[in-house]
Amino acid sequence: MKATVAVAATGIVAPRISRAQSASVLNFVPQSDLTLLDPVQTTGLVTRNHGIMVFDTLYGMDEGYTPHPQMVDGHTIEKDGLRWTLTLRDGLKFHDGEPVLARDAVASIKRWWQRDPFGLDLQAATAELSAPTDKTIQFDLKRPFPLLAHALGKPSGICPIMPERLAATPPTQQVTEMVGSGPFRFLASERVIGSQTVYERFAGYVPRSGSVTSYMSGPKIVNVDRVVWHTIPDAATAAAALQAGEIDWWEEPTPDLIEMLSGYDGLTVEVKNTAGALGMIRFNQLQPPFDNPAIRRALLPAIQQATYMTAVMGRNNAYWKDNVGFYLPGTPYVTDEGMGVFAGAPNYDKVKADLAAAGYKGEKVVFVVPTDLHALNSMSLVVNDMFQKVGINVDYQASDWGTVLQRIASQKPVAEGGWNVWCNYIPGALAISPATNSYARGTGKSAPFGWPTSAKIEELRANFLSSADPAEQKRLAAAIQAQAFEDVPYIPLGYFSQPTAYSSAVSGILSGSPVFYNVKKS
Repeated sequence: MKATVAVAATGIVAPRISRAQSASVLNFVPQSDLTLLDPVQTTGLVTRNHGIMVFDTLYGMDEGYTPHPQMVDGHTIEKDGLRWTLTLRDGLKFHDGEPVLARDAVASIKRWWQRDPFGLDLQAATAELSAPTDKTIQFDLKRPFPLLAHALGKPSGICPIMPERLAATPPTQQVTEMVGSGPFRFLASERVIGSQTVYERFAGYVPRSGSVTSYMSGPKIVNVDRVVWHTIPDAATAAAALQAGEIDWWEEPTPDLIEMLSGYDGLTVEVKNTAGALGMIRFNQLQPPFDNPAIRRALLPAIQQATYMTAVMGRNNAYWKDNVGFYLPGTPYVTDEGMGVFAGAPNYDKVKADLAAAGYKGEKVVFVVPTDLHALNSMSLVVNDMFQKVGINVDYQASDWGTVLQRIASQKPVAEGGWNVWCNYIPGALAISPATNSYARGTGKSAPFGWPTSAKIEELRANFLSSADPAEQKRLAAAIQAQAFEDVPYIPLGYFSQPTAYSSAVSGILSGSPVFYNVKKS
């Protein structure tokens, strides 16, 4: 056995474990504290992971990102693609004991599609969404929408099905009463903000039939009684707790500890989410100076993606790729369109001159940074250095992820608590296609945080969605990337895949983002 990290971890989780010695308890360290509970309100991945536990979805993606019926038994498509009828499967029940009815699903969809960019597409294509019976959900469409199951089953920006009474909450307000029909119940009474979040197996959950569970699809069979999320911001402390057996699974070990943990007896370190993530600089395009596309474009030649990815995942480039545009490496729509802007070493003097020519006059730029998320903090440090070199007047405001997450939702001016720029990453699964890459949209105030507007991107994307010709779809995807380098909804910083680390007592972890059904603990 290799030496442990030199940090005392004893007692981090033991007090909670002692309450349930006879129960099977899985102890997990998430990427950050769970600050926001409502997955409709935020694109934060920790909230998404929470949402997948508590809420079920009508469709679920397998590890190849193909949608399959999940809460629905199946569907029919009629009237030349203009009517979809979804039938709920038997045995669906909410955590409060009430049956799941079609009207609950309809209300949930209508709340979700007011916030989600892909949902907005579905809403725009729908003439009427109704519940003709307690078991049937009916979409009467204005035009065919062949990606309907993809929209309702995508793995980020999920469409969580909740009781109609909760789905009646305006989408601008957070739902805090966590009643879903998913495989786990959220135990609000045991939640300690900044410390722990607790879930228990929902005894009333009926897994769908089938023998293969793959990511969010198939039978979701729970093998543990409780899952406890422990917030441990300090990486060395989390590593020591994992080595000591006080935690079972650490979602995101930092690069400096991966090699050490890989050589430790009884631990496994591997990439489960093979789609990884694409890093970005995201601008607030409602506020100056980044409301000016020429200023955003002027920064592109300052980017050397390898520098950012090395900061995130270290020098082992088995975990990262540079020369990455707006699509996930290795997927069908990857193109070289516009990529020449990243060729060669950064010329900071040229960028500085181009910024001045574009109209930047030294205005203060508020840069919000979460210090407790390694990838975002690491990218932000490199971006800050780049900003300094090109003469951006940076107000670097570092805080915890929960504070940043709430701040970036604000569309107010900087003087009223708004912001100008932050670093983010998009799940690679969403960057496979223009249909799902919500951050490359140009829908203004209905787009994800940053709110870019681009009529041209939206026109090209609409043509992509309506085309059934693979060659034309590839041409349009390339045109979208070319336009994205003109409008700059964000600056791509490269691709990285984050390993996870877990005890040999744990088995059955599925590929994809963390889900807790199928997992066993011996």
